[in-house]
Amino acid sequence: MLLEGKRLVVTGVLTDDSIAWHTARVAQQEGAEIVLTGFGRGIRLTQRAAKRLPVEPPVLELDITNDEHMDNLVRDLSQRWGRVDGALHAIAYAPDDALGGNFLTTPADSASTAFLTSAFSYKTLAVGLLPLLRRAGGGGLVALDFDNSQAWPSYDWMGVSKSALQSVTRYLAKYLGPDRIRANAVSAGPLATIAAKSVPHFERFEEVWKARSPIVWDVHDPEPVAKMACVLMSDWALQTTGEVVHVDGGFHAVAIGPEGD
Repeated sequence: MLLEGKRLVVTGVLTDDSIAWHTARVAQQEGAEIVLTGFGRGIRLTQRAAKRLPVEPPVLELDITNDEHMDNLVRDLSQRWGRVDGALHAIAYAPDDALGGNFLTTPADSASTAFLTSAFSYKTLAVGLLPLLRRAGGGGLVALDFDNSQAWPSYDWMGVSKSALQSVTRYLAKYLGPDRIRANAVSAGPLATIAAKSVPHFERFEEVWKARSPIVWDVHDPEPVAKMACVLMSDWALQTTGEVVHVDGGFHAVAIGPEGD
């Protein structure tokens, strides 16, 4: 199996329609042992979603902006496993006034919140888990991204944060490479998850993908993205780092849809 014997941390699971949940499911089916993280009121949703996985995993508390939470997570994992082989960063948040066409009026604090939670946090997770990844002799980190090569309606400062996330991915690859730790990102097409519902006018993304993606894109099927995340955390990707892998039906690669040929 692809992830036999691997011990992985999966963040960002709220419901069983999320990319993170499906990544956890595929990882378990491929032989991995996992823990999920959640925090605040949402941790009950994470615990509920955990029960729907093939094997119910532990749910540990992690607010990525809270240093004490990160320390506690590492302490728990050190005692539980002694090492970590990889992790999925599925953490993103932007205040309402940083989305929905508010780009020009977004206050600095809200833009900063979007950046710290959605991009800088990848570094926070990587550095926190670094001692455990070193004990494993290396590992694979994967962040969930969304195409940001162009400006999207309503995405605003989350789009800026996703651009920053790609840059963070490259710098993590540079600084973690000597420890045989890989850092990559998966740029997913739009999926109808609970996170997507927080983006105003999400239905426009679905319309554009339907018109332009050369391979039919299903907004209700996170499994292709989950499978790629698992590949990047596996030993099948030992020399792949600093990469942004598109799993979007080929949308990013073409200017117009098939009907325009």
